Amino acid sequence: MTYPSHFSLEQVVRPNILALQPYRCARDDYQSGILLDANENSLGHSIPESSGLLLKGLSLNRYPDPSYDQIKGMFASLRGLPDATFVFLGVGSDEVIDLLFRISCVPAKDKALVTPPTYGMYAVCAQVNDVAVLKVPLDVEGGSFQLRLDEIKRVISQEQNIKLVFICSPGNPTGTTIPLKDIQALLEYPDFKGLIVVDEAYIDFTGEEGSAVSLIERYANICVTQTLSKSFGLAAIRLGVAMAQPSLIRILSNTKAPYNISSLTAQAALSALSSGGINLMKSNVASIKRMQASLIDSLKALRPLGLGETRGGNHANFVLVPVLKRGSTSNNEYDNARAIRVYKKLAEDMGVVVRYRGGELGCEGCLRITIGTEEENRVLLNKLEQALSQE
Repeated sequence: MTYPSHFSLEQVVRPNILALQPYRCARDDYQSGILLDANENSLGHSIPESSGLLLKGLSLNRYPDPSYDQIKGMFASLRGLPDATFVFLGVGSDEVIDLLFRISCVPAKDKALVTPPTYGMYAVCAQVNDVAVLKVPLDVEGGSFQLRLDEIKRVISQEQNIKLVFICSPGNPTGTTIPLKDIQALLEYPDFKGLIVVDEAYIDFTGEEGSAVSLIERYANICVTQTLSKSFGLAAIRLGVAMAQPSLIRILSNTKAPYNISSLTAQAALSALSSGGINLMKSNVASIKRMQASLIDSLKALRPLGLGETRGGNHANFVLVPVLKRGSTSNNEYDNARAIRVYKKLAEDMGVVVRYRGGELGCEGCLRITIGTEEENRVLLNKLEQALSQE
């Protein structure tokens, strides 16, 4: 029996998607033998050996596995899910987000709810799919960046056709984790008939105890997205993951492009998800968290120059820090204009690129700084001190 009882996947997914007959590609049927079924180039790829590319063992002239159940099974094991049927692979998390809009939201009719400040691709995908976006800002008081549950429930109860609610945890750009009890409160809320999408791109930097993956086996109305871009350090291979109950995973799989994950991406993912790869990821995450703590401590020395205390939860691989009015030591006396000047000076004159985030709610005057190597962090501190002194 589906839980919670007020949720029905058939009422969320568009009828044309439910009725969709997925494209049957050649490798769905057979993957070995003399393959003369897919109009591939039988003579092989055209990349010369002199290129130096590491292509050993890869048949790049052949279409890749359309499902990659081995990768899904390895990821399911990593996250404590029963098997590969709970996992979907996408071209980065962005493909997953776009697919969720496409399978559930009727253009110009259905709506999605987001909680700014948050990841900008939710709104971009909504606009591409002609879906209205409702915004319930986070509680930003004191840099808490937490859900305003009562207000979200009020909007859900008043508005019609909300199919998706996006929760970014840890948040981007806030770096703050949303407690599981708050996510459960929305999953249990009987007025909401749609899907709760929890974006966990940075979850490994939290210790993972608060991952919403733990809710998937119980709740049919949750989808958790993750990625190999952050903790695994594989941003270039573009591999995102969705985890949900098998009925939703099947619909995503039926709707995706036939061969969305390349053989090159799969080879890297298989190595990263091996026991050695997972151990290396955990070691790197521990080093990043150590360097983050050191950077936060070092940034305190710049307060006399008008740099405030970090905001948010610091539960990701970055820090969010406000630039204040010159000479100020109050975190509330932010200075967006000065922050922009510092940001541009760092990038254009000093070769250090951070991200300006002062235009977002609760992030006034803020720069978002990714944790670099120890040497990169040392250079950052030196150049940031110079830039603040000059502004």
